[in-house]
Amino acid sequence: MNNKNIRLLRLPEVMNKTGYGKAWIYRLINEGLFPQPIKIGSRAIAFVESEIDEWIASAIERSRNNAA
Repeated sequence: MNNKNIRLLRLPEVMNKTGYGKAWIYRLINEGLFPQPIKIGSRAIAFVESEIDEWIASAIERSRNNAA
């Protein structure tokens, strides 16, 4: 991963990008089905944008393959 191009997303941005609510995102994380957040402060987390984008692309691919 190229450290110069890493962008972190806070939870509201991830919710907006995925269309999922907070509880559903945390459920997917706990089930190992969503990218793990990173800790950026004592009570703050963020997600690596490229990992979220890859997860979304993978979800689209799975959906399209299941529909065929």
